[in-house]
Amino acid sequence: MADEPIANGAAAAAPQIKMNVLAQFIRDMSFENILAQKGTGGEMVPDVQVQVNLDARKRSAKNQYEVVMKLKVDAKAKESRNQLFLMELDYAGVFNIENVPEDQIHPFLLIECPRMLFPFVRRIVSDVTRDGGFPALNLETIDFVSLYRNEIARRQAEQAQAPVGNA
Repeated sequence: MADEPIANGAAAAAPQIKMNVLAQFIRDMSFENILAQKGTGGEMVPDVQVQVNLDARKRSAKNQYEVVMKLKVDAKAKESRNQLFLMELDYAGVFNIENVPEDQIHPFLLIECPRMLFPFVRRIVSDVTRDGGFPALNLETIDFVSLYRNEIARRQAEQAQAPVGNA
């Protein structure tokens, strides 16, 4: 049944999208246990804020792209607002991507590629926070589609507010 031709040749006109992860690695990482540096301790309820930024660029090799997920995890005590820890992580992936239409490559790079990287980022954050003296922090799943749409909307609003230059 899967080999039956589709009416109007629609399947033949759209080549299958291919994505391969060629490499993934920590580009940069820092973890500061500020609580231990101050010599304080005790049970504290943390308020954790996570910021995510994405960056993508074309590499010189054909069909290769690099996507970087930049994470900043800031934990403060809920009561005192004292800093507990700060973690910054830049995690990169190198992808070979074929048959994605040019007008769709930008969203593909900033949605599908980070989805592939996220489980590894989650594991690193969990291990580093645990090894840093805190309970393991398990990041919530990130909705990369919403993140992408919000960034596009922010950029459009920014452009709309920009003054028009005199020609």
